Amino acid sequence: MADQNNNEFSRQRRFDEVRQTKKKKSRVKRWILYILLAIVVGVIGWGAYLYSEYKGSIDSIQKSAKISKTRDVSSLIAQGKSFSILILGTDTGELDRDRTGLSDSMMVATVNPTENKVTMVSIPRDIMTAIPGDEDTFPQKLNAAYSLDGVGASMKAVQNYLNVPIDTYALVNMKGLETLVKKVGGVSVKSPLSFQYSQATAHDYGPDLYRFHKGSTSYEKSTDNGVTWSASKTVMDGDAALAFSRMRYDDPQGDYGRQQRQRLVLEAMLKKAVNVKTLIDPSFVKAISKNAQTDLSFNDIVKIAQKYRGAVKNQVSDHLQGEGVMYEGVSYQMVPTSEKQRITNLLRSQLGLKHKETGSQFASDVPSDQLRSAAYALAQIDEKLVQ
Repeated sequence: MADQNNNEFSRQRRFDEVRQTKKKKSRVKRWILYILLAIVVGVIGWGAYLYSEYKGSIDSIQKSAKISKTRDVSSLIAQGKSFSILILGTDTGELDRDRTGLSDSMMVATVNPTENKVTMVSIPRDIMTAIPGDEDTFPQKLNAAYSLDGVGASMKAVQNYLNVPIDTYALVNMKGLETLVKKVGGVSVKSPLSFQYSQATAHDYGPDLYRFHKGSTSYEKSTDNGVTWSASKTVMDGDAALAFSRMRYDDPQGDYGRQQRQRLVLEAMLKKAVNVKTLIDPSFVKAISKNAQTDLSFNDIVKIAQKYRGAVKNQVSDHLQGEGVMYEGVSYQMVPTSEKQRITNLLRSQLGLKHKETGSQFASDVPSDQLRSAAYALAQIDEKLVQ
């Protein structure tokens, strides 16, 4: 009898323990549900605030390129297809300049969601060009298209030159690079060469002198023309990033070396910018709105953030390699047909387009009275260009 009572007691005890455990689990589940609900409500409220902040900022940077395009970028983005973007870095306002800027740097980027990849190709700014709409001013350098007729002319020139559709553009004030780098918390970039640079002199001497080291992310700064140096740092602030991006004259590769360093900074900044903390910071978007311009709509940008974020983390860099020639006493860059075709093939493949021959050597029609002498200049680097 005693054994039976003990068994009953044990069963009742186990039953009570199970019931208590279930109650605890139920309370835990309810608390988790409450917490999640609170988070969702908070996010919805915060999201409404972000929407108003983002939309106002993005609307302020939207500006039409005022050209007819070969493809509808909004349709491409809505369908999650690859698209191209011409990135122009201007010197407007940089280093206290107040004139209309040239496109100081030019890159064509393709965003491919299928391969989750962004391909960035730097374009030499000194390519000899007949600017669409201003052919009578031939010869011009490619970066003059922006100052003559705006971003639309730049888009047309690059598109005609490579025979690759340019779907949209982003215009960035290089001075604003300082602010954007600051907003993402700085960037770490391995320098491809050792050099010193002062923005005040554009050379390796002067006030606020920076010293970078080949193969390293470390750098130092001197405020007394290199007499004393600060302790080494590995994360560049905005000013250091701009100095790193600007140096040209002491780079053995000239403008090509500068293009490479600009790509490195841009890649590092983009990778940090896609994290959630940065994306929900309205001040970051406001900083962009003060230093950038695009013809993408608010809805386009929202969809890009939703569908293409993964691609930004996988970036591939390249550049269009030209050769220097002198023409009528001015230095230009001209690109062999084979090199142009290589870049055309690369970009078109990333856009999912069929193979086509590369575009016009001068991006537009050259006045007949100057074609012969221009062709002679081209013959210095590529006999195939003379037809």
